[in-house]
Amino acid sequence: MQYINTLFSKQRDFYKSHQTRNIKGRLILLKKLKAEVISNETAILEALKKDFKKSAFEGYLSEVGLVLSELDLTIKKLKSWAKKERVKSALLTFPSKDYIYKEPYGNVLVIAPWNYPFLLALEPVIMAIAAGNTVVLKPSELTTNTAAILTKIIKKVFPGEVATTVEGGVEVATALLEKPWDYIFFTGSTQVGKIVAEAAAKHLTPTTLELGGKSPCIVDETADLKLVARRLVWGKFFNGGQTCIAGDYVLVKAPRKEALIQALSKEIEKRYTKNPKSSEDFPRIVNNDHLNRLINLLENQTVVFGGDFDESDNYLAPTIVDEPDMNTPLMKEEIFGPILPILSYSTEEDIRKTIAESSRPLSFYIFSKNKTFVDNLLNTINFGGGVVNDLLVQFGNPRLPFGGIGTSGMGSYHGKFGFDTFSHHKAVMIRSTWFDPSFRYPPYKGKLKLLKKFLKYFS
Repeated sequence: MQYINTLFSKQRDFYKSHQTRNIKGRLILLKKLKAEVISNETAILEALKKDFKKSAFEGYLSEVGLVLSELDLTIKKLKSWAKKERVKSALLTFPSKDYIYKEPYGNVLVIAPWNYPFLLALEPVIMAIAAGNTVVLKPSELTTNTAAILTKIIKKVFPGEVATTVEGGVEVATALLEKPWDYIFFTGSTQVGKIVAEAAAKHLTPTTLELGGKSPCIVDETADLKLVARRLVWGKFFNGGQTCIAGDYVLVKAPRKEALIQALSKEIEKRYTKNPKSSEDFPRIVNNDHLNRLINLLENQTVVFGGDFDESDNYLAPTIVDEPDMNTPLMKEEIFGPILPILSYSTEEDIRKTIAESSRPLSFYIFSKNKTFVDNLLNTINFGGGVVNDLLVQFGNPRLPFGGIGTSGMGSYHGKFGFDTFSHHKAVMIRSTWFDPSFRYPPYKGKLKLLKKFLKYFS
């Protein structure tokens, strides 16, 4: 695809001109982006509704509002984030002045997902621009309306040599990944993340991979079930369950399982009515292929609530499954939809065995008033990030890094962590010339014993 080659060369040449190093220029662009997002708010929310019937409230809360918050924070803090950092010098290198310079990587590729197609496209773009990079954004081809508004906004704000979008499907993504980018940021499935990592490795390109996995939600005997049901229903069925950090399944203390199922069922009806299909607040599955995958996950399962669907509307009701077999696809794959399996446990060891059936989760949730129980799990289970007594809300704090571990991802972003992700931290030492003892220079005969004493003393 010749236009990709041309675009890549154009951005590479521009980066080499050093114009992106100008922090004032970066701030001008970020402020223009903020103004454009605000002026297009209605169009953005309408695009999200067209793509999968996302309500205006959810669209603003989880996409437009978070983008504006990230822009506000970045505009306010960019000068301090980008400032070179003085660090204490070591006695071994005395006398010196030591610094960390925040340097852009160069030409960045951002590949965005479909589940939060506005937020998860623009947030990494914001941070890449803030750090002084050029950016090519590939929006998801599954959310065409949002991709179109992203292209409109970015074209209005940025010169093409600074940032642009490239729309298309797998063939476009493949062509983009063939180029020797200086950094790649990908959000999506673990399976595709491996393809991105393999392509990046051919050029030794550093990557951030924001993936997913089976994130557990633990409910012990001390938890308030009404509160659990309220927050779990919100967190699980928000965005139609199409959230990488949603609770994938619940592990509840065995004697409380039936009470939890009843509480969840009542809460679903309270929030989405007895016919969630008619609720303006319950989104649809992004397309028919994803709907059919979810329907297949329910085969031979014990559905105790919901389960109805409409292929003509890409609708699947909020669904609760009781005690699924761990060897079924429902418990082997990340669900990524409005299906909530409920499993029971008796001992803490049962929890560990169940979680060990899957790879390290992106998120981990515990509902409990037992501090010792909570501390034991938090300190012994590997996960990307988590919350005690709630779901999803960790994403809303820019002072917390967001990212996975192992098959749930690598690298992190949000706030300053996002700026640092797209910045190379360059070490610079400025040595003085007035002090230059001969000890470090050859000949070394007779100096080894003194060297050992020196290193031991100053270690």
